[in-house]
Amino acid sequence: MRPHREGGGHVVVAGDYNIAHEAIDLANPDSNEGNPGYLPAERAWFDKWVGAGYVDSFRRLCPEPKKYSWWTYRVKGARERNVGWRLDYHCVDEGLMGAVRAATIHPEILGSDHCPVGIELEL
Repeated sequence: MRPHREGGGHVVVAGDYNIAHEAIDLANPDSNEGNPGYLPAERAWFDKWVGAGYVDSFRRLCPEPKKYSWWTYRVKGARERNVGWRLDYHCVDEGLMGAVRAATIHPEILGSDHCPVGIELEL
C-alpha cells in the first residue's frame, strides 16, 4: 500500500477487523477488558495503523456512542438491546478523508451477527 500512496494513489481498507478500537466502540468496555477483540495489543496495533496515516472514517464523521456493527448470538436479545461492538471499518488514507461524504452503519439490516457498513466517496 505504501508504494501506491507514495505514487499519489489512495487506499480504502474495509472489512471486519475483529477489533473494537476504543471504549466507545463497544457497549461494555470495562467488563471486556482483556477479551479477544479488545485486547491491549489489538488496540495498540490499531493505534499504529491510524498513526501511519489512516483514518477510521466512521468515527471521524460520527463521534456519537452506541453505534455498533456486531452483536453476539450468545447473549439473548443483545442486538435488540444494542449491546454490541463496532468491529467493521472503512479506513482510508488521510488524503482521501476529504472525499468521504458519509460513513454508515445499518443495524436495521438483519441476516448475520454483523450488519452492513458503508462509505460514500465523492471522487
